[in-house]
Amino acid sequence: MPDLRLFCRRTCVVVLALCGFSLAQAQDAAEPRSRIQAVQLYPGSAIVERALAVRPGARQAQFVCLPAGLDAGQLQAQGSDGVQVGEISVREQPRSLLAELCRTPLDERIDELREQRAAQQAELAAIDYAIGFLKSFEQGDNRAADVSPEQITAAAQALHRSGLQWQRDRHALERKVQQLDETLKRLLAERDRSGGPDAPLSVVRVLLYAPMGGQVALRYQLHGPSWQPEYRAELDTDADRLLLTRLARVAQDTGEDWADVPITLSTGQPGAATSGPLPRPWRLDLEDRSEQEEAVILRKSAAPVVSMAAPASAGDAAGFRFDTAVFDAAFATEFKPSQRVTVPTGGDSITLTLGERELPAHWLVRAAPALDPHAYLIARLDEPLDGVWPAGPVALYRNAAFVGHGRFELDQMARDGLAFGRDERVRVRTEQPERRRGTRGLIGSRNQRTDERRYRVENTHDETIEVQILDATPVSQNDKIKVQSEYQPQVQPDFWQDRRGTVFWQQELAAGAVQEFVATHTITWPRDEQLRER
Repeated sequence: MPDLRLFCRRTCVVVLALCGFSLAQAQDAAEPRSRIQAVQLYPGSAIVERALAVRPGARQAQFVCLPAGLDAGQLQAQGSDGVQVGEISVREQPRSLLAELCRTPLDERIDELREQRAAQQAELAAIDYAIGFLKSFEQGDNRAADVSPEQITAAAQALHRSGLQWQRDRHALERKVQQLDETLKRLLAERDRSGGPDAPLSVVRVLLYAPMGGQVALRYQLHGPSWQPEYRAELDTDADRLLLTRLARVAQDTGEDWADVPITLSTGQPGAATSGPLPRPWRLDLEDRSEQEEAVILRKSAAPVVSMAAPASAGDAAGFRFDTAVFDAAFATEFKPSQRVTVPTGGDSITLTLGERELPAHWLVRAAPALDPHAYLIARLDEPLDGVWPAGPVALYRNAAFVGHGRFELDQMARDGLAFGRDERVRVRTEQPERRRGTRGLIGSRNQRTDERRYRVENTHDETIEVQILDATPVSQNDKIKVQSEYQPQVQPDFWQDRRGTVFWQQELAAGAVQEFVATHTITWPRDEQLRER
């Protein structure tokens, strides 16, 4: 008996040791998931940084459930104090093999809805069973054979109420099941947009030396995510102020959710060419060499042009792409929203507010009557707008009323102003133009033509406004063609925005006032020549 007890004790020790070894292996296998620490977003790409905690003595760190298509040459790993990183390797596996490791909040929500649906279906089955029991009284089957007529009479009214309530409950449950099915269908489609069970995911392994444990950070680049600048411009004509709000529209379809992460928006373009083409040699020779020989020389001496286009990604293949704006800046500018951002995968965009500027501005009414019978409200800034303002769409508001969308470009705004839609209180009309032709000179050696244009502008505002009327003036491209122009009232001395051939009137127009603008152009050219106009 003592030997048996000793054997049992030794056996238990061995079993416990094996269990402890298995538990240690299970703990190693249950290594915590990495989390996204930061995202650097560019127009058309992103750099994602993940962090993973490692235990003391860990020899490797595995980053699982990463998007497919990672370039091993662009992966960067860095350890915290006391953690040394070694070789980095990446492999791809089907999503089905990593299903338990790569569960997302979306997967948990789908499972929760499925459980709810199963519970609703069970209640439906129970109600159907109860309704079947009630029907047995009509059919007179064996289940109702032992029920006396007196019991049926006494319980008829109660059974009626119960049957009615069961039918109502059944209808309500069917509606709930239908709503659950619709929600599940939407969520499953959202999950499948990043790929089905056979879609690949990346697993990155980093060899470590971490005797005291610590943390490993992994940085990788993704093609496809993007941000696009947008603006909202609100003009207050009473206060002569322009409120300009800087926005950013962000979207990504990488297969991983960016949940509550700090994000940095950069105007840099890592996928663009890193250098420009070199000049080709300019060779001179006499004509005794054939064109074919010279073409061969030029082809051999021409500098090759290397394409630096970014490789296609899964998101690009799915049709998700933003139009990348061209940023006119010497160096990249970064925008860092103060709040953390959540950008779910799937391509649905979110809009971030990056800040706003209130600027002094004045406004005027501009019209080009020869082309358009409408007048437009134009806002001009009283001071230059400093900083980098990438081009993008702008939503326009005038005195708190939405007037439409436009295009915001800093250079164009500084030059032409920002248009805020039609001013219906300014009426513009073009009078029937007059044209007179004839000859001039002692012997009629030249043709002469006189064109007259008349424009009528009326201000129906209750206040004085500033109007700017644009018109084209003929410009001679030949010394034989002479042009003499007269204006009433006199136009401004310079061409509008230094555009040769565009003149303009600019003046104040009192409330209720009407002003006529007249341009008369006399054109002469040789009698035997044909005048060409473009």
